[in-house]
Amino acid sequence: MIAAVRSSTVRPFGVDLIVENTAFGPSTTEEHIDICIEERVPVVVFFWNLPPNAWIARLHDASVKVWMTVGSVRQARAAVEAGIDALIAQGSEAGGHNKSSLELATLIPAVVDHVEGVPVIAAGGIADGRGVAAALALGADAVCVGTRLVASREAFAHEEYKRRIVNASVDDIARTAIFGPEWPDQPMKVVHNRVVAEWADRSEKTPANAEGNPIGNTMLFGQKYQMPKFSAVLPTPHTTGDFEEMCLAAGESAGLVRGIAPASEIIREMMEQAAEIIVGRLTNLVK
Repeated sequence: MIAAVRSSTVRPFGVDLIVENTAFGPSTTEEHIDICIEERVPVVVFFWNLPPNAWIARLHDASVKVWMTVGSVRQARAAVEAGIDALIAQGSEAGGHNKSSLELATLIPAVVDHVEGVPVIAAGGIADGRGVAAALALGADAVCVGTRLVASREAFAHEEYKRRIVNASVDDIARTAIFGPEWPDQPMKVVHNRVVAEWADRSEKTPANAEGNPIGNTMLFGQKYQMPKFSAVLPTPHTTGDFEEMCLAAGESAGLVRGIAPASEIIREMMEQAAEIIVGRLTNLVK
């Protein structure tokens, strides 16, 4: 995958690694770190839990920048103390796995105030230039965009998944922990569908030994994978099955997504709108 990215761009890119034990075993191992170092990737971004100090040191010794996604001020401070180069502060609005209890408007200034000199990137609920301008005004140095770019032409997501994001309103996003025989009991933001509605009153944990036929088939780690009921595996173009039973990760910004477009067009329009707000509206307000 690193080779494929390198063949497509001369720009810097990152490798995202989840630090957690799952039903498949540790999601990140020493071998992942070895490969990132051997390939001299520009950035490694850790998610969910802080990586071992030894991994951070090894990556730094290889001139690899190390970022960390955080959902609280406590986690941000621990990451900075461990030597993390930049923080992605993920608010509770963000889609997918998300354990933050703070909205971005509170989290960003709080993190910025406690990690002076460390770049802070805002994530959660940002789908247009208004969100970019707001994040910058709160003290963020940049933004991280997820849900809006799932609904892009290039995203490796199933077309039905993209369509459901486009059709979702802000009220169609639910917080639940039902998904995940592969990684149980983890809170997620997802698009509301039948299985989410059926388990709305019992959504704090992934149901144990849940009965039911497989909900679909997909490819995982290069192999065919039969998706069990409550599977947390997201649908890709390889996926077939019942989308009313699937995990459709998305944040509250899905309600701001109006259509599927090329990623370059999404980013250009987003930044043009942000510039217009910052240079025009905000400048006029403070005159």
